[in-house]
Amino acid sequence: MPRLLIVKTGEAFPEVVAAHGDFEALFRQALAREGFAAEVFDARHEAPPDLDELDGLYLTGSHSMVSDAEPWSEALKPWLREARARDLPMLGVCYGHQLMAAAFGGVSDYHPAGRESGTHTVTLTASGREDALLGALPERFPAQLTHAQSVLEAPRDAEVLARNAHDAHQALRYGPRQWSVQFHPEFTPAVMRAYLARQIEALRDQGQDPQALLDGVTDTPAAGSLLTRFARLLG
Repeated sequence: MPRLLIVKTGEAFPEVVAAHGDFEALFRQALAREGFAAEVFDARHEAPPDLDELDGLYLTGSHSMVSDAEPWSEALKPWLREARARDLPMLGVCYGHQLMAAAFGGVSDYHPAGRESGTHTVTLTASGREDALLGALPERFPAQLTHAQSVLEAPRDAEVLARNAHDAHQALRYGPRQWSVQFHPEFTPAVMRAYLARQIEALRDQGQDPQALLDGVTDTPAAGSLLTRFARLLG
């Protein structure tokens, strides 16, 4: 059994936590369905653990913003660079995606087109179709998304594995076993609807139709498979 660590970078909305569990609980639920377990490290309140004790790590989403450069977030960057230098497998999600990209030489900041929320189609690139993690997914698949910031510039040595109409960097690979995705593989349709319900006014202000987004929420089994696919790749 691989020694997995979930790096907690934030908390979900209270009603989401009460009904479905926090970010790390959603990760753990998905992993447990296929017999995997993971420890949790709260990056906001604890020092980064020893990398020698790990076989792989996940980085969760957060309501924080990478561009705010909070001290706890900045402290993770050299730790992530060391993990990458050791070829430690990593999978970053949403905030984790943006933080990994920033740590490795990219730029993460507010998307000029605003927030992307709801279930949206993501398309694999040619590199993505050949990738060890994402390559087993359909070329086009639905994914759950909620983010105001994005990876605006990928690190020079990163491979773009997936994109969509809103975001050119929906998935990146930084090395043989280091990946990150903008979408949320841990989200269920119920969690996605809860997020949209919280964002109705902001989405209206942005010129979007919240009810259409709510009606468009679907299951996302391909995207959701990534958490356990990553764990299985560790052998």
